[in-house]
Amino acid sequence: MQSFDVIIAGGGMVGLAVACGLQGSGLRIAVLEQQAPEAFNAQSAPQLRVSAINAASERLLQHLDVWSSILALRAAAYHGMEVWERDSFGEIRFDDDHQGLSHLGHIIENAAIHQALWQKASDLSDVTLLTPAALQQVAFGDNEAFVTLSDGSMMTARLLVAADGANSWLRNKADIPLTFWDYDHHALVANIRTALPHQAVARQVFHGDGILAFLPLQDPHLCSIVWSVSPQEATRLQAMPAAVFNQQLSVAFDLRLGLCEVEGERKTFPLTGRYARQFAAHRLALVGDAAHTIHPLAGQGVNLGFMDAAMLIGEIRRLHQQGKDIGEHLWLRRYERNRKQSAALMLAGMQGFRELFAGQHPAKKLVRDIGLKLADTLPGVKPRLLQQAMGLHDLPEWLR
Repeated sequence: MQSFDVIIAGGGMVGLAVACGLQGSGLRIAVLEQQAPEAFNAQSAPQLRVSAINAASERLLQHLDVWSSILALRAAAYHGMEVWERDSFGEIRFDDDHQGLSHLGHIIENAAIHQALWQKASDLSDVTLLTPAALQQVAFGDNEAFVTLSDGSMMTARLLVAADGANSWLRNKADIPLTFWDYDHHALVANIRTALPHQAVARQVFHGDGILAFLPLQDPHLCSIVWSVSPQEATRLQAMPAAVFNQQLSVAFDLRLGLCEVEGERKTFPLTGRYARQFAAHRLALVGDAAHTIHPLAGQGVNLGFMDAAMLIGEIRRLHQQGKDIGEHLWLRRYERNRKQSAALMLAGMQGFRELFAGQHPAKKLVRDIGLKLADTLPGVKPRLLQQAMGLHDLPEWLR
């Protein structure tokens, strides 16, 4: 039977970040993952799943010494943001120059981040990557947790970290209840070639029944889109001939980047909000999608997960240095309180935003437009909104 201090279930981006962050702490770490990621090919067409990495996540990834590897794998900095409502005067714009910043964030393919973290973790002396490995049984004892894998091998740990995604097996086995709601939207994702260059600006337009975001990739005429619409509309948009889709997309985007052409496939997936009632329990901590999932409205999902990882890394290191039991729920409460509050604020903010921009009622539309206009013109509002978007208010002490 193998013994570790921390076993992380799930070798995705957030789980690997926790593992890399614990290197050198004097703890033995194992990461259980069903399959190793495929090698990332920077010469192939960009993949569909991308993330908008904010300044806070960038700082964590720099600290983990993977940022330069990620930048080499086709990361695209963006220097401006535009948000507006169709058929109205409401609009807000941001640019890094006016705020004295070098960039606002980066659009990066998830597979590139995953590969860099996996490569890093596999080089670390304190981290053992176990793949293929699937959990079959777990028991939470007084002093340690006992884990059995599907191949029959057994191991123990003082702390288990559930980084095993939205349908977390570990969270379910620990009987942690989940609050969840259907956003009644599906997201359609695709790569789009635009007639006009995107100029490294991330753009988002609200229309009564949906939200359309264009995220700029490295190629000046290529964007990744996330089009959040009703499930029926998503199915219709996915199935329609490319020429018709291109036309409808260009119009929905107010022709801001001229005519649009879809490149490659279009994929859709349902959008569900989830919030675990506990982010920690005896011998267990939840991170990333195992703890919460949010609407992709502001592209903040993975940033929220990376801040879970950053906070947990800091807490485990602190507890270990103080000689405390890293798996004791009492000591994990500080992590839980901090991250539950951040996730709740983000979920409530996204929900409020979504409800405000839903529907075409003239009075509601007027309120939205005046709100956007005021936010764009009132002094002091934009820097505060930008601070929120960049996540710098959410950094744990050790990363500041």
